[in-house]
Amino acid sequence: MTTPEAEQGGVAGEGRVTPQGGVPRPEERLERAVRAAEQALIEYEIAVETFRIEVENFERLHHQKLGPMYTRLDELDARIAEARAARTGDPEDLRKADEARARVMPMPGVEELFHGWMDGQGLFPEAAAMLSDQPVQPPQRVRPSDEVRKLYRELARKAHPDLAQDETERERREEFITRVNGAYARGDEALLRELAEEWAAGPKPPEQGPTPSEELYARLEWLAQRKELLSVVARELEESAIGSMLRMAPDDPDRLLDEVAEQLLAQVAQREAELAELLG
Repeated sequence: MTTPEAEQGGVAGEGRVTPQGGVPRPEERLERAVRAAEQALIEYEIAVETFRIEVENFERLHHQKLGPMYTRLDELDARIAEARAARTGDPEDLRKADEARARVMPMPGVEELFHGWMDGQGLFPEAAAMLSDQPVQPPQRVRPSDEVRKLYRELARKAHPDLAQDETERERREEFITRVNGAYARGDEALLRELAEEWAAGPKPPEQGPTPSEELYARLEWLAQRKELLSVVARELEESAIGSMLRMAPDDPDRLLDEVAEQLLAQVAQREAELAELLG
């Protein structure tokens, strides 16, 4: 299989005559490099996506098969800690018992329960108004100064979209007037003056477009960045707990789950015996 490097290495150099007798275009080498990089990236994306799906499926199976055992272990740990604390009365044992129980039944905060509608002091005013059909207190109004109003009127007259001669000019004016309206609503005199200077300077000249070679270089840079992002995703998947387990037995993940299940069952039996002894 030809690698991207081999593909690039086999590209004809400048000055080499083509079968048609002409000289290759200067960007031909870059075009071949881009095509090779694109193909390599597609294959890498497929590999990463495939592994991601395998990890998700294995995680779902792991949760279905082993989740109840982990839950049972957490419950036994909490009951053991509570039994030990009841026996000793030691403050440290009591603290550990509270922590163990919290891990089993974590209590959400008030804000989390009510999605930001209330805190420990009660409903926020906006939420209370909505629930009681009362009008929400409007924000304090900004009263533009005389100078701000003057600047606004001048800009609105000069840049009004209805004065446009074509659709492109209308879009430019509409975008500009939106910014003017925002500055006026805030009473921002400094920004209105900046906008007045911007309008007086006129539209910016169109930027010079990139050359074909520059576009190809930009494409190569984007492909390299995309490859780096995918590498980060792949590394996170591989280093995750589920990904690490999956890599231990890629051909037979069910066997690995069975082995872990046996270990968890042994731990459950050990905890149950410990709890029975404390309660006995």
